[in-house]
Order: sequence, then C-alpha cells, then structure tokens
Amino acid sequence: MLGGGIMGSGIAAVFQGHGWDVQVMSPSEKTRETLEVRVVAARDQMDPTGLQFGALRSLASLVQVEWSELDLVIEAVTEDLALKQSLLRQVEEFASECTVIASNTSTLAISSISQGLKNPGRVLGAHFFMPAHIVPLVEVVGCDSSDSGCAQKLIRWLEEVGKRPIWVKKDIPGFVANRIQHALMREALYLIDEGVASPEDIDVAVRFGFGFRFIACGPILQKEMSGWDTNAAAGTALYPNLTSSTVFSPTILAKLAQGRRGMKDLAGIWDWTESSVAETRAEIDARLKAGLLILKSM
Repeated sequence: MLGGGIMGSGIAAVFQGHGWDVQVMSPSEKTRETLEVRVVAARDQMDPTGLQFGALRSLASLVQVEWSELDLVIEAVTEDLALKQSLLRQVEEFASECTVIASNTSTLAISSISQGLKNPGRVLGAHFFMPAHIVPLVEVVGCDSSDSGCAQKLIRWLEEVGKRPIWVKKDIPGFVANRIQHALMREALYLIDEGVASPEDIDVAVRFGFGFRFIACGPILQKEMSGWDTNAAAGTALYPNLTSSTVFSPTILAKLAQGRRGMKDLAGIWDWTESSVAETRAEIDARLKAGLLILKSM
C-alpha cells in the first residue's frame, strides 16, 4: 500500500484480514505510528467470517519494502497527478515485471497516471469507496494500453478478499459510480437551491424511496421489471425539466466561502459537535454493516 491514510488503512485492513501480507508505505511519521490501531479498528468492523490475518508492516520509504514476490501495489495517495506519476515511476524501478500496479484514484485518467512508464499496461484503476473496509464495490479501470491478464488477476484477487469488482471498459472521468452519484447530487442540490425541499427531506426521499430498493436490485433491473415503455415516457416528460447546470450549487459554494465544509469544520449545511459527529459516523457505519450482511445473504 502506498499511503496509509483513511483509504489506505481501510484497504490494508481488507487484504490483511484475508491472509495477505501487507506493507504500508507512508512518509508521515504520525500516519505510521497510528496505522496498526486504525487497521485493527477497521478490521473489527468487517464481517469476521473467514478472516485470516496476514502480516502488517509500516514503512517510511520504498527502499524498505520487501519487493521479492510482491504481487500487487495499490497507490492511495492524494489526488495529485504529478505526485502519482512520480511515485509510480519510482515503484517501477523496484517492482518485478509480474507485479500489478493499481491506483485508487476516483477522478484521474488511468492513461494519464501511467503515462511515461516503461510498462503502462500493468497499471490499472482500483477505485474503492469509503469506508473501504465495508463497501463491497471496487471499480477496476483500464485504458487502451491495459494488459487484460493483469486486469483479470486484479479482479480475481478482489473477489477473493470479499469485494465486488466491476470492469469499467472506458477510461472516462468519474468512471461509473461517481458519474451516477454526481448526477443525483446535481439534481438534489438544485432542489435545495430552488427551495423545492429541505436537505433533510431530500435525504429522506432518497433513503426511504428509490434508494431503499437499491439494496435488492440496481436501476436497470428495476426498469426491466416496471417496463422500459413507462420509463421512456416518464423520462421524455421529465428530462427537459432536470437541471443541466455545469457549475456547482451556489448554496454550497456560499457555505464553503463561510468555512463550512461539513463535519471536518463542525459546520456545513448543519451545525455539529465532536460528539454528534462521532455518534453519526458510528450510526452510519452500523447501518452499512447491516446492509452488507443483507447483501451477503442474497
């Protein structure tokens, strides 16, 4: 693992909890000092069925990595293209030709990240979702230069550690899930901007309306059941009335200008306290774990 922050420690917990020996490289001393505690905390939230722990090492530099027989490198550093490119160029100098290299990027093109490498074909996207140790989905993303054998190995490994990978066929911005999520967010924020509904009621509408059905089946299967003729008629009438704005919500931009970024500032759309943040996060993690158990029972 390259990076031991929130995503890196969560991903490390997934692999280490399924018998992989995991090395986590981070230049931050604070990150290294707290890594094991955070990995164990993440592991404790995972389904204990079949867990078998591998070794966990925290390292300060690539020189300290044991590169022999290393199967997989996952990069989970800041979304900075130059940083990722520089780091992967260094990795390429150490890693064997058989090592698969994956980036946890959520926005950057895999073709850009792998540009200039000697063997760009083994570089893939492996986009995990927060919290990485609980949410099953991982988007495996390739580009024109991607090696299909490397992609197949990565998908198999992800399945073996309990994840549900999908293959993203085109290297487009946002991949699949984030494009769908941001389409929803754009409309949800538009409804707030226009005063159509409160933020609280929009959350309720999603959670207890169409969102409730998603744990049972996705949107495509839903419309197979209800009928595409019905969906086409509704879409034809509704699409012209949906927002197509290419700028972000003015309501949220005003909040950001006030330093209200959300829980990290104890202020966003709502006001928070340290205790209410902790309680809300714990409640949401518990719901996610319960939802995961339901998915596994299907």
